[in-house]
Amino acid sequence: MADKRDYYEVLGVDKSADEATIKKAYRQLAKKYHPDMNPGDKEAEAKFKEVNEAYDVLSDPDKKAKYDQFGHAAFEQGMGGDGGFGFGGFGGFGDFGDLGDIFSSFFGGGSSRKGTRGPVRGDDLLVRTTITFEEAAFGVKKDIAYARVCKCPSCGGTGAAKGTSPETCPGCKGSGQKRVVQRVGGMSFQSTQVCDQCSGRGSIIKTPCPNCRGTGFTRENKKFNVSIPAGINDGERIALRGNGNDGRNGGPAGDLIIAISVRPHAFFERDGYNIYCELPLTVSQAVLGAEIDVPTLEGNIPYTIPAGTQPDARFTLRGKGIPFVNSSRRGDLIFTVHLEIPKNLTEKQKEKMREFAELMGEGTSQKGGFFRRGKK
Repeated sequence: MADKRDYYEVLGVDKSADEATIKKAYRQLAKKYHPDMNPGDKEAEAKFKEVNEAYDVLSDPDKKAKYDQFGHAAFEQGMGGDGGFGFGGFGGFGDFGDLGDIFSSFFGGGSSRKGTRGPVRGDDLLVRTTITFEEAAFGVKKDIAYARVCKCPSCGGTGAAKGTSPETCPGCKGSGQKRVVQRVGGMSFQSTQVCDQCSGRGSIIKTPCPNCRGTGFTRENKKFNVSIPAGINDGERIALRGNGNDGRNGGPAGDLIIAISVRPHAFFERDGYNIYCELPLTVSQAVLGAEIDVPTLEGNIPYTIPAGTQPDARFTLRGKGIPFVNSSRRGDLIFTVHLEIPKNLTEKQKEKMREFAELMGEGTSQKGGFFRRGKK
């Protein structure tokens, strides 16, 4: 991947840059190279894609950590990367050395749970995915790939080889516990401990399943086409019930949790279901009024700016914001106009401005002018 530029270099930030700095750099570059600002410019289009790719990685803590450690190789297939789907949050599925450790790695492990023979719910799994501002506004279908722990298909989760079955532990008679009597100073004390022969399972596997090595669990890769609803916001999560790790002892499977990251827009800022943007206005447009094109999520629409519009005036387009989740309602688009003061005027233009100032009774000197106007 030698042809790829360093992501920090692409965004023009240091490796120590915080989330706010990375986001600010992305917004500036995204606006600079946005296709709407550079119609037909293939070079700008390539830069825009490069900036988005860099932000997708550096804005995600898991991906950023992988990138800092392995560089672009972190996202190549077979190199512990995500292949474009985001495997972050699984605690290193690619690092299994002995499948015999799956049970303890994904179901808690430790002596405190070895004596549990009742149903145990499987662990939840977390996957992060990044979507665009527009996809968050109007909804999108996304392919989500991940790995989960499931019951071994060869033994059905028993851990015993085909043709065999677990046998009742002779030490605890299937209870998973043993009573232990201790004598202290002539007195007897009775306690219950986890059976050391079966580790509390109540059964012993004499012929382990070769596929799962007797654990009853294996790993599988899955892919879902998930419908992300219109109006979802950055940081929100979607739960797919029963798609996490399988439970044990007949317990239900955990959930698959999809954490949503929304890529910032080059022009719009979101607050709840309203969106905001800033638009430039010339002096003549502000003084005389004008019809301007206002960008919305569905394209530009004409809007009439009234004569005498003041700097930083705000205008509202009802129903042009973000849709409410599972509703036909929508927020508003609110835009602020900023006056653009012309620079490098020609002599003729300056003369006209002086004439205008004289007609307005302003002149070119402000000495005492503010206080005189205040008295009037």
